[in-house]
Amino acid sequence: MKKVYCRPETFTDTPFTYCPACGHSIVHRLMSEIIEELKIREKTIGVFCVGCAVTGTDYFKFDSILSDHGRAPAVATGIKRIQPDKIVFSYQGNGDLAAIGTTETIHTANRGENITVIFINNAVYGMTGGQSAPTTLPGQKTTTAPKGNEGQPIPVCELLSVLKRPAYIARVTVTSPKEVMRAKAAIKKAFLYQIEGKGYSLVEILSPCPTNWKMSPKDSQKFVEKEMERYFPLGTFRDVGEARRCKKS
Repeated sequence: MKKVYCRPETFTDTPFTYCPACGHSIVHRLMSEIIEELKIREKTIGVFCVGCAVTGTDYFKFDSILSDHGRAPAVATGIKRIQPDKIVFSYQGNGDLAAIGTTETIHTANRGENITVIFINNAVYGMTGGQSAPTTLPGQKTTTAPKGNEGQPIPVCELLSVLKRPAYIARVTVTSPKEVMRAKAAIKKAFLYQIEGKGYSLVEILSPCPTNWKMSPKDSQKFVEKEMERYFPLGTFRDVGEARRCKKS
């Protein structure tokens, strides 16, 4: 019988603690596959932050560190500057990256630090009970906005794409096999750009959160596709490699 699935060697033998149908597990799988395909496991360093992904250090067989809430880009910058031969990434949620960590996010991108940022956007604070976050949609009900959120979501990719130094900014999702493969391609490109020394890359992944959204897994995927994508359109917002190819042609 042909084997169609096996656990990547980059994973530890540790059961995931993420909620069923959460996007974190899929993204972790993609990152493991990419790190193995690029043969960079021995030189990879991950920086995980406060939020659902705080347990990320348990699942991977490479060096990793936990940072204070919102400070992952600063920690990743320090590691990369001290050890420029390493492949350094931060793994952050929307509350972490776009709220308490806004300053670190913007200035790290503006300096064009040669790191990779994996940004999970599930539109709420997942770990602490589903409160409104910087990416919560207008009218979306949360534990702190039971009648519906009154604010507007912060479009991180669009915001960072106006800066001159970032190399690659993209937004993807993991709601279908086709989109999962697109997400893998985007994350792989972000790591490749760091390997090639092109500079700062960020990949935003729209992720379902059925537990805090109080939805079934199927309905949570539909919410991403029909509601979140209206405010966070998928696509590439900056790509220095594509820009250079266009100029040559």
